[in-house]
Amino acid sequence: MERVGRRRNPYQLTDDTPVYVISVAAQLSGLHPQTLRQYDRLGLVSPDRTAGRGRRYSARDIELLRTVQQLSQEEGINLAGIKRIIELENQVAALQSRVAELSSAVESAAAAMQQREAAVHASYRRDLVPYQDVQQASALVVWRPKRTTEQ
Repeated sequence: MERVGRRRNPYQLTDDTPVYVISVAAQLSGLHPQTLRQYDRLGLVSPDRTAGRGRRYSARDIELLRTVQQLSQEEGINLAGIKRIIELENQVAALQSRVAELSSAVESAAAAMQQREAAVHASYRRDLVPYQDVQQASALVVWRPKRTTEQ
């Protein structure tokens, strides 16, 4: 996440920056370009597109292509299963992000509540209620109502 009020350098490359054309992505992932096109059609790995509709792959896309290949070749999982795995991993990542966001909000709310509570306690006027330590069994009070003489 970027910090609010701070602009990102437009020339800074991240793992999500689409920079590789399909031939380079194929070479980096060890797959045939036609396989990359097929994965795109199936929705397994969907690269960004240029204005001319050319595919541009990011470093994260290349890693995902390698993962798809590994799951397919080494684990024997079919492409529909791989697609479901990718969807579930994306969902888990989104939920983890949401949990972190909510945890942060709860911590902020708890801190704000403690500050407000401290402010309320600081505002008490302790001179209004003097405190005397009274022992429990030291006094016996008997209350008798006054009788009225009008009977």
